[in-house]
Amino acid sequence: MFLPRFMPCPQCGESVERSALRAHSCNRDRRVDHQLLGLREDITAFETRLQDYLDTESGRFEVWLAARHVRASTDPR
Repeated sequence: MFLPRFMPCPQCGESVERSALRAHSCNRDRRVDHQLLGLREDITAFETRLQDYLDTESGRFEVWLAARHVRASTDPR
């Protein structure tokens, strides 16, 4: 059976030589990127659900209320 020489780190996805996998330490930024990659479908689904909500009557009211609140908090009067 053929075993590849390099394996992806399960934590950060970096390609690491099989013999060095135990000694490998993950780069924090690379680990975050790898985790976000795994969440991309959830992020897309959230964005779709949010847009669907904002297209409703309640959602439009929330947008109006938020804009009103921002204008009121930045009004110099």
